[in-house]
Amino acid sequence: MQQQFLNNNTGKTIAIDFDGTIVEHSYPAIGKEMMFAFATIKELQKKGHKLILFTYRTGSLLDEAVEYCKQNGVEFYAVNNNYPEETINENLPRKLNVDIFIDDRNVGGFLGWSATWQILHPEGGDFNHILKNPEAHNNYKKNKTIFHKIFGK
Repeated sequence: MQQQFLNNNTGKTIAIDFDGTIVEHSYPAIGKEMMFAFATIKELQKKGHKLILFTYRTGSLLDEAVEYCKQNGVEFYAVNNNYPEETINENLPRKLNVDIFIDDRNVGGFLGWSATWQILHPEGGDFNHILKNPEAHNNYKKNKTIFHKIFGK
């Protein structure tokens, strides 16, 4: 499974946080741009990745963040949704269906844009993200083997 994910160099869907990731923490104000944020985001878009802004911000604070990104040359595929036309359904989970989350609230914190780029596109080449636990990446139950069907394990 991991090798298949690595060899699929088509654009991935990536959710990117705003405060503490694109800009320094100054919520509700907009902080200073994190070093290499917009340059890296633009390069990810050039590589064909579908980028979603996924942030705590709502209402006018969200509008300000989206506008700030536009002023810096970045328009996202979607904002706080899986796709632009998505409407909130109370019966569906709100976690986005993406391949990667870039967020300062990761275990270990935000690595910075230079390190993030190197992890996703070493040497500027194809997408090459190595999953430490590829099984955790699956959003579905695998087909059970005959052993599991017979013994229920």
